[in-house]
Amino acid sequence: MIHIFKMDDMHFALDTSSGLVHVVDEVIYDLLTDENFKNEDKVNDIKNKYGAETTDEAVSEINYLIENKMLYTDDANAVNKIKPAIKAMCLNMTHDCNLRCEYCFASQGSYNGERSYLSFETGKKAFDFLVKSSGKRVNLEVDFFGGEPLMNFETIKKLVDYARSIEKQHNKNFRFTATTNGVLLDDEKIDYLNENMDNVVLSIDGRKETNDHMRKTVNQKGSYDVITENFKKFVAKRMDKDYFARGTYTAYNLDFSEDVKHMRDLGFDKISVEPVVAKPEEKYALKEEHLDILKAEYEKLAKLYLDSYGSKDKKFQFFHFNIELDGGPCIYKRSIGCGAGTEYVAVTPDGDLYPCHQFVGQEEFIVGNVDEGIVKDEVIDMFKNVSVNEKPVCKDCWAKYYCSGGCHANAYNFNKDFKVPYSVGCELEKKRIECSIYIKARLAQ
Repeated sequence: MIHIFKMDDMHFALDTSSGLVHVVDEVIYDLLTDENFKNEDKVNDIKNKYGAETTDEAVSEINYLIENKMLYTDDANAVNKIKPAIKAMCLNMTHDCNLRCEYCFASQGSYNGERSYLSFETGKKAFDFLVKSSGKRVNLEVDFFGGEPLMNFETIKKLVDYARSIEKQHNKNFRFTATTNGVLLDDEKIDYLNENMDNVVLSIDGRKETNDHMRKTVNQKGSYDVITENFKKFVAKRMDKDYFARGTYTAYNLDFSEDVKHMRDLGFDKISVEPVVAKPEEKYALKEEHLDILKAEYEKLAKLYLDSYGSKDKKFQFFHFNIELDGGPCIYKRSIGCGAGTEYVAVTPDGDLYPCHQFVGQEEFIVGNVDEGIVKDEVIDMFKNVSVNEKPVCKDCWAKYYCSGGCHANAYNFNKDFKVPYSVGCELEKKRIECSIYIKARLAQ
């Protein structure tokens, strides 16, 4: 299977199974379109357009690539040779928040339940579970999440100290991430996060009007003025350590590249802006009718990215354009995706275990608790046994080994079926992949 596309004056052919990307000329592009090179009449039409000698050379080049397994390669047969082990954890420090973001998947932090805080004792048990369940894995990852995790800041500090105290005896290395809305950031928290967190996610949606439309305080006031100053101070002290200014775009800001540009102008050089995932009846939801606008916006963003690349002051990273095109994960990992339930779990303040933070609050997906560990293997098996080639829509999709079939939670929440992906998300993912390939090709020129 191959995928051909063009952007600006560049033409591309992507071999799905091998991941090889070919920058081709118009002749080869036309020959590959609908596999015209296999049809004598179509080849003659192309000869009339480009000339017989040029076309014959192009056909010969296509056949060479096929014969040498660089185009139309056989589909990979992924075999799991890896024994699953939990290596990453989303630790919900609070089921509470000091913002009331309209699109919040966690019901403004409560996850459709009572507002609560994770205790130090429950957190310790969660870390002990992670160490025990990680097998021979050395590097363990913990994301301090919420709600708003900094509302439980003192417990975060105690848990980091606890993790450091048990690392050596178990031959483990904890890597920490925190995701914050920035309202509570002060000098003490900024210094602590910069010293102890390997990555920090800063939630901001871009321009003031964009951010304040959706990200309001409990008093229904906009959060932009408070968080931008806090985030700028944080980034100024972050030096070369990882972080992302992370936003969400909705139907209210289909021109989201302007929000990315604004975030860069604020001084953020590591940016992620994600499409909102919401039921179609929500006013802010992205729908099929928005796709052409959004795809054009990603192309606009790709050009902005390239224009800024040579500038010391304006250069930035965009998370969704950071796709590994030179190798990346093994075919098994590319087939099964995120590892929800098999390599990754979420923990609630009550100590319940879920396959992923996106399922928290849906009690049918509780797989265990920090005292007993995972006790519902039948739920885990639902995630373990769904590879991209077992999803009918994905099996014949050129992008399947880049997205691994998409988000399990989105598939389930929209279609009640892990094997039926969220279609709007699929289309946007494919456009981001094309833009990533285009960017890499331009930079290689």
